[in-house]
Amino acid sequence: MRLTSIDIGTNTILMLVADIAADGTVSPVRDEQVIARLGKGVDANRRISAETSDRVLRFLQDYKAISESLYSEKIIACGTSALRDASNSREFIRFVKERLGLEITVLSGEEEAELTFSGAVSEFSSLGADQPLAVLDIGGGSTELTTGIGASVTGTVSLDLGCVRLTERILKSSPPTSPALNHALSEVRDALLSFPQLPPQIHLIGVAGTVTTLAAIDLKLESYDRNLVSGHFLTFRAIEQVFNELRHHTFEQMARKFPQIESGRADIILAGIIILMESIKRFDVGGITVSDRGLRYGMALREFSSGAANS
Repeated sequence: MRLTSIDIGTNTILMLVADIAADGTVSPVRDEQVIARLGKGVDANRRISAETSDRVLRFLQDYKAISESLYSEKIIACGTSALRDASNSREFIRFVKERLGLEITVLSGEEEAELTFSGAVSEFSSLGADQPLAVLDIGGGSTELTTGIGASVTGTVSLDLGCVRLTERILKSSPPTSPALNHALSEVRDALLSFPQLPPQIHLIGVAGTVTTLAAIDLKLESYDRNLVSGHFLTFRAIEQVFNELRHHTFEQMARKFPQIESGRADIILAGIIILMESIKRFDVGGITVSDRGLRYGMALREFSSGAANS
């Protein structure tokens, strides 16, 4: 079965076109992402602007065309934090449906966390069905932690804390001032108290743009390679070293020093790294294993399972 899943996030829109075998194995055919900034200004204004709606529509139009060119049998699309928070999210969803015929489902924080967990752990089956796992998803508008045993979820926590939200609230200058950085660190530490302590034998997996970008930097990749990024272990020391370099740079200087930071991510990468570093401290682990998979994979697996159950 060939499926297309589109993850409409606060900062990034990701699309997976994949073949799913009868045993649930996911074979990517096309994997795309674009920084669309759906959540720009949503934290402050609680609205998606007309300009943003038009911009996002163009990206979704391109994705739909790619999906159709690859003969995908079905397209599913889900929205996350920005669409949960925006007062005009229904208008935006109707706007997309009228223009493209594309239905968007808005996920709760818990649904997002569970589907992200499912997608991320799908490439770590070799760890065993009894392995305790935790998946950390640092998004633009929210951060989720999901724990489980093997592929089974045991708990989820979703926080209204993300790299776009933290940047727009506190880290407004380039480079940020020391008081702003201290303020951000304090806010993140307080928020992360809602996360549980994790058992020492747990395997911590990280998804989304902050961790994949840091993995690309750590690996010194000239071009992004998801096969090298997925499974890479990022030590706390390596993460902290990048943070200490970037904290003194403007966005333009960041991009020159680390070409792995794609256009549109430089202004929020520090916020993401702060959330990641403080999470690792909170969990008292030495680092995090990176996954290039996540919500879009979990969406595809759920849709496949639903179809199989109804057939």
